Amino acid sequence: MRKTATICTPDLCDQHAETVRVADPIFRGFGGVSAFGGQIVTIKCFEDNSLVAEKVDEPGNSWVLVVDGGGSLRCALLGDNLAAKAAANGWTGVVVYGCVRDVGVLAEVELGIQALAAHPMKSVKRGVGEYDRVLDFAGVSFIPGHYVYADANGLLVSPTDLFTGS
Repeated sequence: MRKTATICTPDLCDQHAETVRVADPIFRGFGGVSAFGGQIVTIKCFEDNSLVAEKVDEPGNSWVLVVDGGGSLRCALLGDNLAAKAAANGWTGVVVYGCVRDVGVLAEVELGIQALAAHPMKSVKRGVGEYDRVLDFAGVSFIPGHYVYADANGLLVSPTDLFTGS
């Protein structure tokens, strides 16, 4: 999908005001790519990043992984190793409704990453969670197959690809 210079969420909002939904401004950028977008793939998990680890091992096809960690601020769901795998496997970005860690390294990974905060504690690994669910947080719904776009101005979702119209 598009990275850095070609995604500007204010411009996308101006051009597609009738179709985009803007997330509450609760996310911070952590990745080496400041602006990113792509088709949504979802995981719902709480303080367990097992499914995140499985998913980033798969081909990313320029998609964005959206992880609903329940807004937990007690551990990280993404760190340097998983981010590096995601980037190597072709994911465009990861949005975490929760925390990340290893922020110094994340800033060097060629991946868009937005999350609530940083936390040094790793998550548990019990294999608990769900794939491909509609996720509701930050005032919007993240629907698998729809699109998400993010930059330093914010994060928005759209039912269609705003660059191709499909």
